[in-house]
Amino acid sequence: MLSHNLEVATRALANSICNTLVRHGHQAFLVGGCVRDLLLGREPADYDIATDAQPTTVLQLFPQSVGVGAQFGVVLVTSGGDKVEVATFRRDIGYSDGRHPDEVVFTTAAKEDVSRRDFTINGLLMRYDTGEVLDYVGGQEDLRAHVVRAIGDPRSRFLEDKLRMLRAVRFAARFGYEIEARTFAAIRRLAREIHAVSAERIREELSKLLGEGAARRGFELLGESGLLEEVLPEIAALKGVPQPPEYHPEGDVWTHTLMMLERLPPGSSGTLAWGVLLHDVGKPTTFRPAAVTGDRIRFDGHVEVGVRISAEVCKRLRFSNEQSGQIQALVANHMKFKDVGQMRTSTLKRFVRQPLFEEHLTLHRLDCLASHNRLDTYDSVRTFLNDTPPEEVRPTRLLTGDDLNEMGYVPGPKFQTILQALEDAQLEGLIGTKSEAQAFVRTNYPLQERRRADRQE
Repeated sequence: MLSHNLEVATRALANSICNTLVRHGHQAFLVGGCVRDLLLGREPADYDIATDAQPTTVLQLFPQSVGVGAQFGVVLVTSGGDKVEVATFRRDIGYSDGRHPDEVVFTTAAKEDVSRRDFTINGLLMRYDTGEVLDYVGGQEDLRAHVVRAIGDPRSRFLEDKLRMLRAVRFAARFGYEIEARTFAAIRRLAREIHAVSAERIREELSKLLGEGAARRGFELLGESGLLEEVLPEIAALKGVPQPPEYHPEGDVWTHTLMMLERLPPGSSGTLAWGVLLHDVGKPTTFRPAAVTGDRIRFDGHVEVGVRISAEVCKRLRFSNEQSGQIQALVANHMKFKDVGQMRTSTLKRFVRQPLFEEHLTLHRLDCLASHNRLDTYDSVRTFLNDTPPEEVRPTRLLTGDDLNEMGYVPGPKFQTILQALEDAQLEGLIGTKSEAQAFVRTNYPLQERRRADRQE
């Protein structure tokens, strides 16, 4: 409901901006993704406006505005927490960096403006007051036909902005559309050009693809287009790597990963999504066939290799240290669930109190559903979490190093051993008070022995 209210408020702001521009003698239309989404019956995530008013005029008319890309004719108008981008009609000249125009020329023709945009379904204009659609590029027909088509010559559109190749894949996956044949052929020919795009923009586009509810289709298209080998060769390497059928009846590592992506809930956190994608990335290089192992296909050490590879991917795509750490933790821990039934209570409590443990548990559930389909371990961990009070999982420490010192123990390396043993006993439910903890230490670490051991050290 809150999101809906925000979008209603943003639409009201967009209408107000258009109305002001029109009253001052300018053209003003809703444009791009918001028009597409309105025609599809979806609530737009944001609203954009196209106008013949130049940036200086827009800045004068709207005091609460800032030129976020004034050299490209883009002004951000804000009101409260709402914001709308207002862009001046323009045509672009040259794209030396394969991402941004070298020069823009402002124009008064809406048709000329939309002709430089990416895809027909994103090149529609709408009158803010009547809802009339102005379609100079055939976008409405492509919406009806469920097609993603580049405006004009596909090769030219992609050479202008090479990120558009990834955007074509993302839009096709999100809406369940096909990529028009000439557009798709241009992507295949130009896939290697994607390296002109910054790592941050590639990461952002891939993260959106993972989080919009159609990740499987998106990665299938990445593979078919040749883009996957360019942006994530580590994932492309999963194709054709067989797995032991007794554990993975679904097929190779690529198929298994796609099945997990298919079940990834829309709006999942970025770290969970990337953890799912990378969880088995160590398998190709650790694959050993049954003829070599003597029993079955094995991937000994694939977790450790996977952590290393996922760290390299995160570094290359410029993830934050925090994000990279969580993604690596998801890869590192995904096989530990098989040992849950044999874990001591203290070990299990330490396992489930990891940061963002729900992501670990969700990844495990998806892993099971995309393979043997058994959820016994998932259910037992879920039951443990539901039945165990948080204070038992993360109890307050009963003794500190200062307490041990007051008891007569000499500070030294063994302090950590004693404190670890204390925590184990506490987590196992063997002790629960400070006096019990003191008795535990005196019994298991007699003072004279401790002093002798400390002197020997």
